[in-house]
Order: sequence, then structure tokens, then C-alpha cells
Amino acid sequence: MSVMTSGNLQTIAELPKYSKKDFVSNQTVRWCPGCGDYAILDAVQKSFATLGIPRENIVVISGIGCSSRFPYYMNTYGFHTIHGRAPAFATGLKVARPELSVWVVTGDGDGLSIGGNHLMHAMRRNIDLKVLLFNNRIYGLTKGQYSPTSEVGKKTKTSPFGSIDRPIQPVSIALAAEATFVARSVDVHGAHLRGIIGRAAAHRGSAFVEILQNCNIFNDGAFADVTDRKSGADHKVDLEHGKPLIFGAERNKGIRLDQNFNPVVTAVGEKGVPEEELLHHDEKNPNPSLAYLLSQLGAPDFPTPVGVFRDVQEETYEGAVHRQIQEAGQAGTVKDLNALLREGDIWEVD
Repeated sequence: MSVMTSGNLQTIAELPKYSKKDFVSNQTVRWCPGCGDYAILDAVQKSFATLGIPRENIVVISGIGCSSRFPYYMNTYGFHTIHGRAPAFATGLKVARPELSVWVVTGDGDGLSIGGNHLMHAMRRNIDLKVLLFNNRIYGLTKGQYSPTSEVGKKTKTSPFGSIDRPIQPVSIALAAEATFVARSVDVHGAHLRGIIGRAAAHRGSAFVEILQNCNIFNDGAFADVTDRKSGADHKVDLEHGKPLIFGAERNKGIRLDQNFNPVVTAVGEKGVPEEELLHHDEKNPNPSLAYLLSQLGAPDFPTPVGVFRDVQEETYEGAVHRQIQEAGQAGTVKDLNALLREGDIWEVD
């Protein structure tokens, strides 16, 4: 029996058998005690051990920020690049070495502020990159300034009277750019996060995962409504393909669309509407409109959706590049680069 791993055909017997410790580097992890990044690192290391991808075929690329220390703590290949430009470096690597599994680790500041344009174009090109965006709604590395995802009214060192910026919804940005895989998870929901990472790894194309992450020093409790063990079920809705959007500790609340196609929270069951009238999730829909609608839901009026918003298949960018190169080579008369450079009008400069 054979399987595809990172673009290469391998037999089951050849697949590497790893554990979490195989992905733990010899570097001391330097994040603040209690930071959500520790939980994410644990989930990634455990997930990578199950992928069946040779460790030397995995690359982790980051920009600048607390999250961007990630490559140092992963026993894989990696790049610690410049602010916001990790998707550009990752694009070049993936096109040159399409057999590699390339991961971009970024934050809400690095990825959505200075790096917003790079991230958007990587997603819309459908490059086979896996983007993990840690969203803690704050600039943590530079000690607590408001970020592109900070809520209106957020008081920080750079917004002492409260931020007046409307926040970006990371999942909405990825869907608007038509990334072919878009998901959201939570730092402390380990099993769920590992499942999402595994699905992102298996997807062929641009994969974007927003991870709600706590910064206990500069923005503690940013997503406490979702992570609270007692009340969290009332403040999040799990997206399951083909299933109705039902939530709540007693599974007695749901989301439907009214006659104007606006989402509405409603009671379900004997005291409410039947499940058939609820909005049913379809992650395979090639039209991202409903997924975008879901990405706009959140506190205080709606539960926060977690899970896979979109999972569709299209030709990857690097696949198209190499196909085009092959077709051009087969159709043309120029067979090598040296001949191409000397084709047509040329000049010699003394």
C-alpha cells in the first residue's frame, strides 16, 4: 500500500514514526509563563508527529512577534524572517520546492498589519501554504499596544482613551481572499486544535487557521467567554459539515436566517424551531458567502464559530507554475536558459 505525503509517493513501511519529542528542539522556550503559545506549540508538535511527513520535509517560517519565535522551538527546518513578510518567503520556497510541507506562523499584528497584503495574496493565489495565525488582540512583544484585531474602545498604551479602529476579523479576510481551507480553533482546546492542524496539513492549497490565543500579561481573558469551562458552551458554536448550527450547554439554541438573510439566535426543540429550520453548515460550498456570514458572528450577540469554515479543492499556484513551465518547454524551440537569454535582439556593452 502506498500514500501521498508532501507530494511524494511513499509506502506505509517507509513512513516515519514520530512522537512529540522528535519535534522538540534544544532551545529553551522563552514566552511569558501562562502564555497561550505554549499550548499551541504542544498541539503543533503532537500533530506533526502524526502527519507521516519526514521531519526534513517540514519548514516553519515566521515574521516578527511573540509567535514568530516558533521556528526556534521546532526540530524542523525553519526561517525567522522580517516583519510581515513570512508569506513571501514561504511562497518562494514552496514554488522552488513543492514537495516540502511549508508552514507560516504569524500573529494578528505581524500577519494582518504590516503583513496583510502578503497574507492576502498568498491566500488568493492558492499556494499550498499552511498559515497559523495566533490572535490575542494585542501587540505582546512590544508590550501592549492595540492591534488590528483589538476591539473598539480597547484602552492600551497607544490608545489611552480607547481604540477607535474597527477590528479586522481574520477569518473574514481569508475567506474574502478565497483561501481554499479556512478554520478557527482555540489555544487551550488541545484535541480540537490538533484536529484542525491535521486537516490543514492534509489540504492541498492555501490553508488558513486562526487560533484564539490568550496573552495573560497584556490582554488577559481576551476570549474568556469561549474558553470558560462552565459557560463556554453558551458562547461558541462548533461548525460541523452538514450539521445544523446548534449550541449551548443543553444544546437548546441555534442559528437560523430570517427573511432578509440575517442570522438570528433562536430556541430549538419543544420551545423553539425544529432543527430543519436552522442554518446547516456546508464547508464544501465553492461560494464562500455563507462561510463569510458565519465569520462575522461573535460576542456579544452571537456565539463564536469554531471549526472549519471552508474546505474546497482548486489547482494550487505552485502546481500551475510548474505545469506552465513544462508546457512552455514542450511547445517552444528554446530548450535551455543560456539559449533563451541570447534569443532575439541582444546588445554587448563595453
